[in-house]
Amino acid sequence: MHLRSRELPAMAATAAPEKPLSSPTSSRSVTQTVNGSHKFVIQGYSLAKGMGVGKHIASDLFIVGGYHWAIYFYPDGKNPEDNSAYVSVFIALASDGTDVRALFELTLLDQSGNGRHKVHSHFDRSLESGPYTLKYKGSMWGYKRFFRRSLLESSDFLKNDCLKINCTVGVVFSGIDNPQLHSINVPESDIGSHFGALLENMEGSDVTFNVAGEKFPAHKLVLAARSSEFRSKFFDDLDVKKQEITVTDLDAKVFKAMLHFIYRDTLTEEVDEVSSTTSSDVPISETLTAKLLAAADKYGLERLRLMCESRLCKDICVNSVASILTLADSCHATELKAVCLRFAAQNLAAVMSSEGFEPMKEKCPWLQSEILKTIAGCEGDSCSAGEKSQSVWAQLSDGGDTNGRRVRQRT
Repeated sequence: MHLRSRELPAMAATAAPEKPLSSPTSSRSVTQTVNGSHKFVIQGYSLAKGMGVGKHIASDLFIVGGYHWAIYFYPDGKNPEDNSAYVSVFIALASDGTDVRALFELTLLDQSGNGRHKVHSHFDRSLESGPYTLKYKGSMWGYKRFFRRSLLESSDFLKNDCLKINCTVGVVFSGIDNPQLHSINVPESDIGSHFGALLENMEGSDVTFNVAGEKFPAHKLVLAARSSEFRSKFFDDLDVKKQEITVTDLDAKVFKAMLHFIYRDTLTEEVDEVSSTTSSDVPISETLTAKLLAAADKYGLERLRLMCESRLCKDICVNSVASILTLADSCHATELKAVCLRFAAQNLAAVMSSEGFEPMKEKCPWLQSEILKTIAGCEGDSCSAGEKSQSVWAQLSDGGDTNGRRVRQRT
């Protein structure tokens, strides 16, 4: 009997188990602008005319998108071919940068109140070639023929010999937006409000200050934590057991404002109001901000000192700079003093004619030398340093030596 073999069909290979697919990922590229604005006030337009074609008045530097920028105003125009028929306005990249892409807007403000401003803007409109690209430091965007000068001088854009220009810069950035799936918002710190409530309700107070008959309850530990002067008074001196301390060197209003800062880490609304509405009839040294600066210096409140410096800095002008410089010097306000010295150096003739200059010379004669050093450090190379120093010193000393005697100028 013969057995016939039969071939069995080959078994299919066992399929490998499928691996689970990983979760899909995504990303999103976002191109947007970081915007910032600067207001440039040009006072004394009529005096700026005639400075020459291609010569400009520059605004202070301002920062947008991590870059420094400046506004250049050409009262006689930038283009020699226009024969000074137009004023020119440009925005310049004033810091190192390569291929900085940006949008710009220049607005000449209508000062009649009618709102008919002259606007040149890249914003809110389609640009065929995209944002403007500035290749390097010193690159500019603007208009050689920004406004015909004859029309400008008879328009509402010029008022009291003053022009006002608003500039907006939008620096273009691209990045990957990858928002987190879950987030929890954390509110701003409210520790100041809690400590402020502690001061207002006087709960747990262990010391009282008598300032011109007005009583201010407070807490030694809070004051000592904030002020080196109070810490020394309460824990290093013999005042640790005193329950009432008489303050004779501060006004009640100033002491109250200082306590407000110590507990809340902010300035009172009254300080802000006085700073923004300071009258030229009120001496700088008599303002609440100035007195608070002196208190901050005495009690070792560095942050309060800087906050007062910042507000006084906004009040610097030709008529006030000498008084503010004197105050800054006496209160060790180094930031404010440096700003005053630069301003005085850049506007020397006008500052010397101001009412505050002679009192500054009498009270702080060394400040003249500091102004001189500032000028020597920031002037250009139009003449030698020695010639510049002699010329400036002659102005400061009014032809006299340091003892006030008249001297003959050498030729």
